[in-house]
Amino acid sequence: MSNKLSQLKEFTTIVADTGDITAIKDFLPQDATTNPSLMLKAAQIPEYAPFLDQAVAWAKTQSNDKDQQILDAGDKLAVIIGTEILKYVPGRISTEVDARLSFDKEATLAKARKLIALYEEAGVSRDRVLIKAASTWEGIKAAEELEKEGINCNLTLLFSFAQAQACAEAGVYLISPFVGRILDWYKKSTGQKYTAETDPGVVSVTEIYNYYKQHGYKTVVMGASFRNIGEIEQLAGCDRLTISPNLLEELKKDEGKLERKLTPTTDVKPAPAAITEAAFRWAMNEDAMATEKLSEGIRNFAADQRKLEVTLASML
Repeated sequence: MSNKLSQLKEFTTIVADTGDITAIKDFLPQDATTNPSLMLKAAQIPEYAPFLDQAVAWAKTQSNDKDQQILDAGDKLAVIIGTEILKYVPGRISTEVDARLSFDKEATLAKARKLIALYEEAGVSRDRVLIKAASTWEGIKAAEELEKEGINCNLTLLFSFAQAQACAEAGVYLISPFVGRILDWYKKSTGQKYTAETDPGVVSVTEIYNYYKQHGYKTVVMGASFRNIGEIEQLAGCDRLTISPNLLEELKKDEGKLERKLTPTTDVKPAPAAITEAAFRWAMNEDAMATEKLSEGIRNFAADQRKLEVTLASML
């Protein structure tokens, strides 16, 4: 029998949750995704030093203002690493908008367009890139406009059904509901232990997946942020799963049988009325887990972005 990773690939698209090109070469995923935390780790890999030098050199040609040079170097580095990763994956790379812009629709739009322009200047067409943004109301509305421009988006830091509903109605290409972080919150909040079947993150993604299929939404569901392979096994059949190298290795070494858990329905029903901004914000207010984890995720990504910028600033 083939290993569980090979079995999973039969009905779910595998995405590598890493900026480490060596890991991508090892596991041969369809797509890859990065975020500020992964970019910070990538920047510390010795083999990536030339990428940082290249980004900094380019930034110096764009502006004489050091603060702007730092921002430009960060954007360029993300695109350089993304372009390199695309040499080893047949699909797409997800590149994240600065988390500090999560509540600014216009700034998110400007940053997304800048990243796409940099990719296109590097010879990478926009159909190989997903722009990642946080699933705030502003991020979702920015993605709605970008999708109309042919810039596909990956809405991340998604913890609630309201976020998922708004993303689908906005025509977002892909969402990344965070399984493990949901589990983290419930374990800390309740003190309970959960099985793979009762895992709140698994339950949330299953609900979103079924809702999308029941109403014919085209938005891709990509489970993310896994804590163990049990969570992954319970979501076998999900459109996509983005998995860290260590869990990919566990799946690769496991020769057991993997059963498909999620299957799209053929009985499609009309979609309900679209969620309003007021209803979205109220639903988030009522969901302590989603509110806290979204805020925490944005803060942590912003902190890692600033750490990366300290490194880049020291090179300018």
